[in-house]
Amino acid sequence: MIDTVIQSMLSTIAGINGKVEGAFNLRENGQGVERYSTENIKIVPKKDKPGIDIFIRPGTRGEQVHIPVVLTQSGLNDLVYNDFFIGEGADVTIIAGCGIHNDGCDTTEHDGIHSFKIGKNAHIRYVEKHYGEGTGTGERVLNPTTIVDMDEGSSCEMEMVQIAGVSSTIRKTEANLGANAKLLITERLMTHDDQRADSDVVIHLNGAGSSAQVISRSVAKDRSSQMFHPIAQGNALCHAHIQCDTILMDEAHVQSIPEIEANHPDAAIIHEAAIGRINNEQMLKLKTLGLSEEEAEKIIIDAFLE
Repeated sequence: MIDTVIQSMLSTIAGINGKVEGAFNLRENGQGVERYSTENIKIVPKKDKPGIDIFIRPGTRGEQVHIPVVLTQSGLNDLVYNDFFIGEGADVTIIAGCGIHNDGCDTTEHDGIHSFKIGKNAHIRYVEKHYGEGTGTGERVLNPTTIVDMDEGSSCEMEMVQIAGVSSTIRKTEANLGANAKLLITERLMTHDDQRADSDVVIHLNGAGSSAQVISRSVAKDRSSQMFHPIAQGNALCHAHIQCDTILMDEAHVQSIPEIEANHPDAAIIHEAAIGRINNEQMLKLKTLGLSEEEAEKIIIDAFLE
């Protein structure tokens, strides 16, 4: 299975002519499998701990970095540190994520600690997707930590996705924004069975003109539980908007615990939260079109998480 997964990843990295068009680092069961740097993006293994340093040259535009992780060994606990250094004026896309396939009875866990140093006027789009599967009774655990430091005029779009198969996750995200820095975080999450998902987001708006938006959309099914704890701290003239919407189903449990703090008279911080069941009118309309309840439910959930 792992060879098929890796070949699929390489196919997505390669261009239409089969040539690699971006930098990448593939990690399997705690070990590096393959690595490729470009002229503008250098990937260097750390010497003192597991992980890599990624250096993106100032002014680099239109390139991608892929850093996927695959775990298939039951009982493995994989910890990795990845540090990104994005040069001034760069504009790149970084695609990360972890897939766990656990057919055994022991817990398989991946803890990824990613830090970003985003230079002046640079922009990054960061996509992180997590997925779990397997026939075993062992848990599939993913605990990502993301730390972002943003220089003046920089911008960052972060897309965090976890849709299926992860037994438990604790996601921690912290961002420090300089003057006129802009941050957008989008979270999409679905839990089922007895899964547990916690998300802590802390944003420090330290520079004048900085802004942040956090959009969290989640679905909680069966007996699963979720906790969303966003904190926005305005320390200058700034604007922040946090929005979290959840569809609650079956016997699931969801908490949204916002904290907003203003330490400057020109800090404007807004929080909105909504938790509720699937809209009955939407369900009825789809069923009148001939869909079963299960089919209608899937369409509504897919559209909500899109």
